[in-house]
Amino acid sequence: MAAKPKITLFVDTVSPFAYVAYHILRNDPLFRNVEVEYVPIFLGGLMHKCGNTAPIKIKNKDKWINTERLHWSSHFSIPMISPGLPPDFPAPSLPIMRCLASLSSPSQLTSALDVLFKKHWADGIATHQPEILKQTLVKLFGDSEAEKILEKSKAEGKETLIKNTDRAFDEGAFGLPWFTATNAKGEKEGFWGVDHLGQLVQFLGLEGELGTARRGGIRGGGRCCD
Repeated sequence: MAAKPKITLFVDTVSPFAYVAYHILRNDPLFRNVEVEYVPIFLGGLMHKCGNTAPIKIKNKDKWINTERLHWSSHFSIPMISPGLPPDFPAPSLPIMRCLASLSSPSQLTSALDVLFKKHWADGIATHQPEILKQTLVKLFGDSEAEKILEKSKAEGKETLIKNTDRAFDEGAFGLPWFTATNAKGEKEGFWGVDHLGQLVQFLGLEGELGTARRGGIRGGGRCCD
């Protein structure tokens, strides 16, 4: 019997493209029969480990990357702040990611990511601010659990985040979004960027179209773009 296809998506809430990828995997029916694992990492740590340069520090790419963010969010009907950027961009996401790495279950993680991604990238809220982060956690999990998460983030969450970031690097990541996909044959391959979602779908052998919630679609056997 063939194994169930699996995707591991590494995320950091500072990345608009990680948000786009996350939103697609969470909402597109094409992935309903795929096992999806979300792994919080620290993008700054990954970039440093790779010796990579942030796109906003590269002339011309800093302007192009913002246009690209809006193109993809429009293409997949994803709520996105426009035309400006969230407060303090790129905001320091380390406290957020340590809290996310401290969560005890996948369901807690997706609940938190759903809210934190939307607050930051759709509503333009400074989720990295300590009081806003705490309020968000309290609303999600209650006062007692929020306090436990914040306390846990100082040591255990910090260590888990380092391990997660190292794992992303070891699996080939040099930026976000990074997908590690395993198909029904047990073959494993890494994919970078929203524009390679079509290749990922093809690798997994998924039947159907990406983006069925909008007009048209992208065939599973093709690429998102060239």
